[in-house]
Amino acid sequence: MSNSVKSFALLFSVCVLLLLPVISSVLSSEAEEDQSLDERVRSFLDSHRNSWRDMNVPESDGKVLYDLIIKNNYKRALEIGTSTGHSGIWIAWALSKTGGTLITVEIDEWRYNQAITHFKEAGLSEYIDARLADAHELVPELKGTFDFVFCDADKGWYKNYLIAVLPKLEVGGCFTAHNVSSRRGRRQYGIGEFVDYLESLSNMETTYDQSSWSGISISYKKSEK
Repeated sequence: MSNSVKSFALLFSVCVLLLLPVISSVLSSEAEEDQSLDERVRSFLDSHRNSWRDMNVPESDGKVLYDLIIKNNYKRALEIGTSTGHSGIWIAWALSKTGGTLITVEIDEWRYNQAITHFKEAGLSEYIDARLADAHELVPELKGTFDFVFCDADKGWYKNYLIAVLPKLEVGGCFTAHNVSSRRGRRQYGIGEFVDYLESLSNMETTYDQSSWSGISISYKKSEK
């Protein structure tokens, strides 16, 4: 080994030793921030457990969404129908761990303002782009791409939302919809038309989570067509 190579190796070793405390400090700080956020979100959810109305999802369905995002490391999420923010909190909480962000759309100003307050109280505002808008108009105009979508707005428009979003959904991405069941008797308010169309798509692989009464369709995009 030449002297120049030996000198470089020695210099590199010294730099690594000098940087180790800095790296350790940064990692420790990030771990503490994650723990602090987790505690804040859990505290918020615990204190609001019995107050979610206005068409919000139940806690069990929020956990389903959270787990899907964590499992697949999704980072670019869209929620159609914010209500007062319960599902958005579960989605954004998961995205805080994957390094992602959420766009969520709500048409009702009162519900939108409530959601903004809830996002702030839960400590998740920085992960959420909340928009007060008519999803019928906004969703087709949104720039892609997304890797996770949760639809919980007007049921008769579910099919239209899917048609608008599907070209913007990445292969491997997931389109989920609330109040959807594989059981025929539960297909109401336009859900039947949506489910029939969804199941006709050869590039979407759909299952149904029925761990809660509401039901969630979970559809993975296998290919572009």
